[in-house]
Amino acid sequence: MKDAPLFDNLFLGVGAMKAGTTWLYMVLARHPDLFFTFEKEIHYFYHRYGLGDMLSTRKRLTNARDRYLRFDPDRAHPGNVRNRLRWTANYLDSPVDDLWYRNLFLFRNGQKYACDFSNLYCHLPEEAWQKVLDITENLRVLYTMRAPVKRLWSHVRFHLQIIGQTDLLKSWGPEDYRTFINLPHIRENGEYGQAVRRMRAALPPECVQFRFFEEIHADQRGFLRDLEDFLGIAHFDYPPELLERRVNESIDHPMPEFFPELVAEDCARIGEELREQGLTPPANWLAA
Repeated sequence: MKDAPLFDNLFLGVGAMKAGTTWLYMVLARHPDLFFTFEKEIHYFYHRYGLGDMLSTRKRLTNARDRYLRFDPDRAHPGNVRNRLRWTANYLDSPVDDLWYRNLFLFRNGQKYACDFSNLYCHLPEEAWQKVLDITENLRVLYTMRAPVKRLWSHVRFHLQIIGQTDLLKSWGPEDYRTFINLPHIRENGEYGQAVRRMRAALPPECVQFRFFEEIHADQRGFLRDLEDFLGIAHFDYPPELLERRVNESIDHPMPEFFPELVAEDCARIGEELREQGLTPPANWLAA
């Protein structure tokens, strides 16, 4: 007899890096039918299926110290602090397995979906997606993509900002940029066609939605209504100031004139791969 699924409803946001997932997380966290843990990017499935050691004991202890156990005693509410401490205890538990993952959502209280957003999940192989499907009674996956040149340029700036090397944006020439963008951890984030094929090979069509970053900006409320319909939840009236908020921005620096040419061949290939999958990118998608 097959074991009962660990989750009734699980919603995974697996968009490409710099393709709107942080904004979506910030907005959707207001929806009364969606439950997010204290950590936006748990990276559990990426860790669980051997793609990277994202949840070692040391990393979890570091996250607990730097993110979850800090609060302002003059502003914090005791109940919120208590819940955070209890959640952190579950986060620090071992072993890191499916039961560990489910326990991160124990404070879900009537919300329809347990929600987990991670850019790394778009790298999951077909067999991992099948295992995710097996532990969930009702799985929904959203994969967002962005115009390849703009997404890559934003990713380059953001990564150099994170590692404290933004000065390289001014000094690098074409070959320096070419070397950097061909590093696996940079390049693979833009391989939309591969990600779509892997998800489609393992997931039923009703489980996954493929959308474009540009659609979000063209009609934020329309995009959110479509997403709510995909999830089967009520439409929510998000505050205008929330929709207008900009988050996780890369450092402002003009794109070098030579940059689009460095990636033109790959961008054309990626667009063609999506069209072969029946997906039609926005008309200006391949333009810098």
